[in-house]
Amino acid sequence: MNAAANPSVCSVGRPEFVRELEPLCDGAAPERRRPALQRLWQLSGVRKAVIVALLAAVWELAARLTDNDLLLPTFTQTARAFWDDLLSGELPAKAGLSLGLLLQGYLLGTALAFTLTALAVSTRFGRDLLATLSSMFNPLPAIALLPLALLWFGLGRTSLVFVLVHSVLWPLTLATYAGFQAVPETLRMAGRNYGLRGPRYVALILVPSALPAILSGLRIG
Repeated sequence: MNAAANPSVCSVGRPEFVRELEPLCDGAAPERRRPALQRLWQLSGVRKAVIVALLAAVWELAARLTDNDLLLPTFTQTARAFWDDLLSGELPAKAGLSLGLLLQGYLLGTALAFTLTALAVSTRFGRDLLATLSSMFNPLPAIALLPLALLWFGLGRTSLVFVLVHSVLWPLTLATYAGFQAVPETLRMAGRNYGLRGPRYVALILVPSALPAILSGLRIG
């Protein structure tokens, strides 16, 4: 039975009210602040700096107990050598040379991977070639090819670039090819209906759709 059927029944809502907070007494003590050292310890950077300092102290102590600079130099000797080479410019020059070599091998491996993958998605021969080469060379670790590279190309940049290309080529190729295979058939048909063939079909349809897999392959490489 509701209020419309029985006029004698009426719904009474709860009254609204505002409760005023009582002011603090004059004698109430304010909240006690934590000590400065304790507040400083709550910072993550400070805790990590303390850990690094402890590791450096352990390193220094172990090196002094070993007493062999060739086997284990002390932390202070290492820091002094690092600072001297940094000021002389030798360390930045060597680091730039190493980074340039890494970038050269990475870019060359990336270019070869995209070429091989584009050939694999375009022709049946390319798919067979990719399957054969990946099954032969992908299980080989790059460091295992370093002695052969030294025999073939000698001690220099070429052997290192060869190893770097091998490290990047196969993970990126397989990840890119898997991403191309996962492209929906609807997008493939739309590209064919627009008359896309060959490199334009790969660049405009397959690459944007398989971009997450390509980025994953680049990260692994």
